[in-house]
Order: sequence, then C-alpha cells, then structure tokens
Amino acid sequence: MRGLDAIFSPESVAIVGASNTPGKVGHDIFANILSGHYQGTLYPVNPKARSILSVKAYPSITEIPDSIDLAIIILPPMASLAAIEEGIRKGIKGFVIVSAGFREVGGEGLEIENRIVALCKEAEVRLVGPNCLGVINPLPTVSLNASFSPRMPAPGNISFISQSGALCTAVLDFAADRDIGFSKFISIGNKADVDELDLLKFFHEDPDTSVIMLYIEELRKGAEFVAAVKEITSGARPTPVLAIKSGRTREGAMAAASHTGALAGRDAVYDAIFKQAGIIRADSVDELFDYANVFSYKQESKLGKRTRILPRGNRVAIVTNAGGPGILATDMTVSSDLVLAKFGKETVADLASHLPSTANIHNPVDVIGDASSERYENALKAVIKDEGVDGALVILTPQSMTDALGTAQAIVRVARGAGKPIICCFMGIFDVSAGVKYLQENGYPVYKFPENAAKAFGVIYRYTHWLERLHLPQFTLTHDKEKAAGVIARYLAQGKTHLDGLDSMDILKSYGFNVLFAQFAKTEDEAVEIAEKMAFPVVMKIVSEQILHKTEVCGVNVGIRSKEEARESFRGIMENAKKFRPDAIVEGVMIQKMAMPGEEIILGMNRTSFGPLLMFGLGGIFVEVFKDVAFRLGPILRNETHRMIREIKGYKLLTGFRGRPIADIEAIERALVGLSDMVANHPEIREMDINPLMVHAEGEGATVADCRIILER
Repeated sequence: MRGLDAIFSPESVAIVGASNTPGKVGHDIFANILSGHYQGTLYPVNPKARSILSVKAYPSITEIPDSIDLAIIILPPMASLAAIEEGIRKGIKGFVIVSAGFREVGGEGLEIENRIVALCKEAEVRLVGPNCLGVINPLPTVSLNASFSPRMPAPGNISFISQSGALCTAVLDFAADRDIGFSKFISIGNKADVDELDLLKFFHEDPDTSVIMLYIEELRKGAEFVAAVKEITSGARPTPVLAIKSGRTREGAMAAASHTGALAGRDAVYDAIFKQAGIIRADSVDELFDYANVFSYKQESKLGKRTRILPRGNRVAIVTNAGGPGILATDMTVSSDLVLAKFGKETVADLASHLPSTANIHNPVDVIGDASSERYENALKAVIKDEGVDGALVILTPQSMTDALGTAQAIVRVARGAGKPIICCFMGIFDVSAGVKYLQENGYPVYKFPENAAKAFGVIYRYTHWLERLHLPQFTLTHDKEKAAGVIARYLAQGKTHLDGLDSMDILKSYGFNVLFAQFAKTEDEAVEIAEKMAFPVVMKIVSEQILHKTEVCGVNVGIRSKEEARESFRGIMENAKKFRPDAIVEGVMIQKMAMPGEEIILGMNRTSFGPLLMFGLGGIFVEVFKDVAFRLGPILRNETHRMIREIKGYKLLTGFRGRPIADIEAIERALVGLSDMVANHPEIREMDINPLMVHAEGEGATVADCRIILER
C-alpha cells in the first residue's frame, strides 16, 4: 500500500515535539525509540532544546539536513497542522499524529483534522491518527517502538490493529506474559486517513504477518469492507483475521416498526459483516489471543516444511493422563462445532496393546496418571493415523512421574508428517515449562486449560469450513424494477410511508415472489361477497396504517369456511381494533386465500448506515421472543443465503425433522436473493418484513402470506 512502508519500516524518523522532560509523551516516545535499538536514523525536533537525551535536536523539520521517511508529531492541533505543512515541503513520506484534540472534540479540532487530511491527500502521503498510541515494528531489521508504550514486544508473526490506544498498552503487557510476539502493532485513533481496511490489505501482503488481530470500536464502511476482507481471508493466499468488537449491547437501530427493525441492533450489523468477510470473532481479549495462538504456529508438513496445518474435518481425538481435564475438553469440543472421533477396530486394538488395562482405549483416551512419554507416544501414534480422526488434542497434567519435556518431544516425533493438527494443553506453569517451550519452538500451540485448547481447535475447523465453503450457481434474476418503483413513487407522492397489504404484495410479485391472491373489503357485505367468490377457506386481516402488528389487536382470523363465519369475522376484527387501538384509522379488511401447508419463516430488512441489513429466521409471532435469526449485509447472492439459512438453530425443522416434510430450501434462497435485489434497487424502503413466508415441501416453492413495507420519505 502506498506510503505504509514508510510508516512501518522507515529508514529515518523525526520526532516533532520531542522533549527532555520525563513523563511527557514527546520524551517517552523518543526514549522508547532510542532504548528499542531502532535500526534507522533518529532526529528530535524541538525549537527550545539543543539536544534530546544527548541526541542533537533541530528547531524545525525543514532544518534537518537529511531526507526523512516518517514524522511522529506530538503537538497541539494548530502546531500539528503547521508541522504537516513543513513535512510535506520536506518530502516526508508518512506521518503519525499522536496528539489528541481533533475530531473527537469537534469544532475547531475537527476542522483542523480535515485540513490536515486534505493536505496529505493532495501530497499523496499517508497519515496515522490523530489521537493514537503510535506504531511499533519489533522485527530486528527495524526495531521501532514509535509509541508511548514502554514495552517493546517480542518479534513474531501477528499484526495487531487497534482503534483504542489505551487498550494497546494492556495488550502489550498481556502478550509479554504469554510469550506472544508481533510483526506489526498499530493504534489508528481517529483514522482520519489510514483505517483498518488499509492496514488489513497491507498486512495481508506482508511476508512477516501470518495472522491479523483487530480491535474495533466502529467501522465507517460496510459492503466495501466485506468485499475487500473476503479476498484477504479466502483468496489465493488467505490470511486469518481475528476481531474483537466493543459495545456489543448498544442498540443502533432506532426504528422498531418491524420485527427486523426491533432485532437489528448495532451488534447484529457487525456480526453480519464479520461472517460475510470470514472474520473470526472473539468475545474477549483472552479469547482473541487464544485464537491468534493457534493460527500463528506452523507445524512440519509431510514435505518437511513449516506450514499452518488445518483439519480436514471436525473429528477430534483426545489423549489425556487425567479424566477430569479430558471431560472438560470433551464438553468444550462438543460446544465448539466439533465431534469426538470414533476409532476404527485397528486403532482400538493398537491402543489396547500399548496401554494398561485400567486405561480408557476409547475417545477420550486416558493413558492414566503415571503415563510415561512412551505411553503418550504410542497412544498418539495410534489415534493420529486413524482415518476417522482429523486432529488431536493432547492434555498433560504434571504429576510426580510426569516427564513434560519427554512427552513434548514424543508429540513432535509423532506429529511430523502426520498432516493433521495437534493442539496441546500442558496444565500448569513451572513443572511443564520445559515441555511447553519445546512444543512452541517446534510450532505447536500450547494452552494452560483444556477448554481453551478445544475452543482453539473449533476455530481452526471453522476456518477450514470457511475456506472450503460451497460455491453454488447463481439464480437468474428477472425482476420488474419499474413496476415496483411506480408503486413506491405513488405512496411517497401522497406523503404515505406504510404500504397497504395489496400494494406490498404487488411489489413482491415484481421481484419473483409467489403471493396469495387477496382483495380488500371496506364493508361487511363486501367481505362476505369476496370470500364467497374466492372459495373458502380464507384468511381475514385488518388494514390500518396505525396497526402494524395485526395479531396484537386480534386482527387476524384464519380458516374461515362459510359466509356466516366471514360476516362474524369482519365484525370481530373491527370491534377488536376499536377496543385495542381506538385511535387507529381502520380502512377495512383484506381477504386472502389460505396458503398451502408449510413451515413459517420470516424474511426482513432494516436499512442501516452500512446499507440494507437482511434477516432470515423462523416466522410467526415468536420471532422476537426466541430471536433465532441470521443477518447479512446486502447485497447478497445465493452462496451467502445458503450459509445464512443453515446458521439458525431451527434449521433442522426445515430438513425433515421427526417426519416433517423437507422444506423447499432452494425457494428460500431464491426469496432472499430477490429481497436483496429489491432493497438494493429501491433505497426508499426503510424497513420490511415478510412474515410468514410459507415454505412448502421440497420442489413446491414458497408463498408470501403477509408482508409489511415501510418507506423513508
């Protein structure tokens, strides 16, 4: 990426605002670069000092006699603007503004930030910040700690991006405690220019980066982010991206007129973005590091090269010398979309021949507390070659006869060339340290607790599943955009935002949906006449712009089979409306044909700042109670709908569960693609629900029974 090399691997750095006063940011950053053994040339800039920490200082950037790659600016906003202007004249290739007081405070600060960004764009130089921790590159060829964190991390193959500077210092301390190193480390602050997407692309091309960690507070791009990151996580040379997002409980959708609007909170948007982009989401910083750990290590392949080995499937073998940890690992294995592998007869016989009679030779394999390294080796050798095993989890608890180093060496001997991932859990700290160090040096991730190890295995399996996901042929779209646009324009011209049922159905028909035949009745006699002509049984529903959730006012009657029932139904619906919503203007009743039997599902859309957020779930009145729904950011095509449908817990109900007919899942996929195309073509649609969409037996399609569309004026 243009200019980012100058920021991460500069040959010369100017510290503008360097200081001799300990505790000041300008002093600490300069001291950190000096003490970190930076491999380039360092220039302090301070008009009031002859030197900073015994290094000659310069009164301004322009008076530095040599060329400069990177300027770290630690000045108030107006002075920062002047420094940027000087730096651009000097030919500096990249800037990092650490100082605060810009966009985050608004007013003049925002104005100055915008002026700085305009200058940098015109000069085609990159800017990190303002209001950030800084930049760190611990690789020995650079060794740059241009931040106010006193800790230089160990070199490694993880790159870390954070929107929070304060979190960065804690993360660096946390990483040091866990012996985790970094390739690059950056806090982006206000991300006035360089943002997380720029950095994700840069780190993806970085030969020193194997996995990217991301702390997000907010994104400013939606569909663009998804498309770009999907290429990073699943392209020709995929790079795993792990993320933690703060503010999960804040609700970002203000509108709640539809089920989708009520459920589409801020976190649902981010969850959809992460899933579509192939980003692995962590729930805590601790979990984030657990996941990074399993992706950062590379094991020896069958060709003798160090590479990341991913499981072919989700069948796991557990080998342990303690029953309790084995049970904990089993529980978390099952909770992590994994299954316990079932051993073949040869494997069971092999285990029986090498283990004592008190050992458990079925999964999880318990080699008993007095297990030697040889016993571990024989057990692991037996299970890892089983065709029904996709990888192994090895647990060791330190006991008086335990040889942690010998067991680690045995694990490495067995694993070499196995072509299957092996994740280890050596419980404890001091007694197992030699074994842990040996495993890590040879490319095997080690965890202190079995639950963490099992979750990490689940993550690499999910990543395999992402890389090998299906790519289905796309549907041919033959939609009548103009007809739908005409209906929408008519409503907006009248100042109306809530479409009635018949017009909503007309729009859906324009986009390929099969809808139930319906007619509108203003009077009791009209309702009876329409119902009789339509042929019983029919459904009757209240029509009122003020009553959006019809069932809440007892405004829906189904299975009406005679003129008498139709007359009684009309009266009852009108009376219920007056009783529950006396302020509502009731236009009449809609009469529909009864739908064929099928599973009730809901499709919906709520427009967010990122674009249309599409929803799928089981339908009916309980959707907001159970919240068993999946979201995606539109537009989406068939491949994404395929994954979306299978994401909900209730998916089994669509697959012929306990004698139910298998639902027409392809019809749901087609409906979701049609919905995505509709809301992309008509940005005036703010919210909508199709609830229920009656999905019939496989091959018989799906029928819209009810729909609600809300427009934006």
